[in-house]
Amino acid sequence: MGAFLDKPKTEKHNSRGEGNNLRYGLSSMQGWRVEMEDAHTAVLGLPTPGMTDWSFFAVYDGHAGSRVANYCSKHLLEHIISASFGAGGTQGSQAGLDSSTTDPPAAVPPTVEAVKSGIRTGFLRIDEHMRSFSDLRNGMDRSGSTAVGILLSPDHFFFFNCGDSRAVLYRNSQVCFSTLDHKPCNPRERERIQNAGGSVMIQRVNGSLAVSRALGDYDYKCVDGKGPTEQLVSPEPSVFEMVRAPEQDQFVVLACDGIWDVMSNEELCEFVKSRLEVSDDLERVCNEVVDTCLHKGSRDNMSIVLVCLPSAPKVSEEAVRKDAELNKYLESRVEGETGWMEKNIMSVCANIIGMLDIQLWSIQIFCVGLIHYQYPPLILLFKKA
Repeated sequence: MGAFLDKPKTEKHNSRGEGNNLRYGLSSMQGWRVEMEDAHTAVLGLPTPGMTDWSFFAVYDGHAGSRVANYCSKHLLEHIISASFGAGGTQGSQAGLDSSTTDPPAAVPPTVEAVKSGIRTGFLRIDEHMRSFSDLRNGMDRSGSTAVGILLSPDHFFFFNCGDSRAVLYRNSQVCFSTLDHKPCNPRERERIQNAGGSVMIQRVNGSLAVSRALGDYDYKCVDGKGPTEQLVSPEPSVFEMVRAPEQDQFVVLACDGIWDVMSNEELCEFVKSRLEVSDDLERVCNEVVDTCLHKGSRDNMSIVLVCLPSAPKVSEEAVRKDAELNKYLESRVEGETGWMEKNIMSVCANIIGMLDIQLWSIQIFCVGLIHYQYPPLILLFKKA
């Protein structure tokens, strides 16, 4: 889990889509890790009667391998849907319907409580199902995965997380909601771990695993006499429901800890907001986030899903102009830099960026996004020089 490459793999996997009155983009990069263990799901319009106007997005951060993350990315949604409809959330027939009527009743989506229960049950079911896989059962594969996601109905957000991947809602130009990471040092998590006979050392379960809830990780789920949610590591997600506010909701970010390790909720959302004012290409914005996190020092796999809602920031001519002026300024600094080939490129970039605060005021340009975003384009400029 801790092995690194000599240099990062910076190729990105991208995807985008539009429907159900929203747009999404995503980006993932292997980075410094020897294996890509992240996975994701993006579904616009659920393939279920009564839920075609619902959407589902999730990010999975695998560890000790990608087996569990990849399987969950393909099958978690079906377990959630099955459990939601099985939780008494639909009406198979309408009350008072004439028995002689030949037309079938219209499909009715599950209730709010049924969905919340269905998400929790779906996690427990898929975790129990994967336990039957021979490679996971016999210990040949010891992988596990976090999961964070959002199920969107026309009227509600259903956020869920299991582990330390995180979801954030940006509303009214501020962070309105964030899921809470499941860490072993959290009092509630520590109590469960200790009750199961384990310990928390160096902020890890038994000194090893950095998350206290995850799918898979069956080495930590074999305490006799304890249920699945009472084990050292629990597969139970935290589930949060919120009523949508169409005129105020702007975007949702889902990301693994490779992103959150180097950017706070507020930093990332302000960065995304500023870049959306320059470009409506969501893949590009996600790529810029990943590149920025790499150059801020992230050593992990990195994945981000950006879901833009109808009130998301729009491209601003003023922001585009100022961004172009900033890029022109950076180009001039690169052209004026002598002897850079004999120096460390990152050191040269740091010197240029260190001057930005002063220079930006003198040429009346505000820095669009975070200062650290300027590392990736600066390096590209040097490589072209």
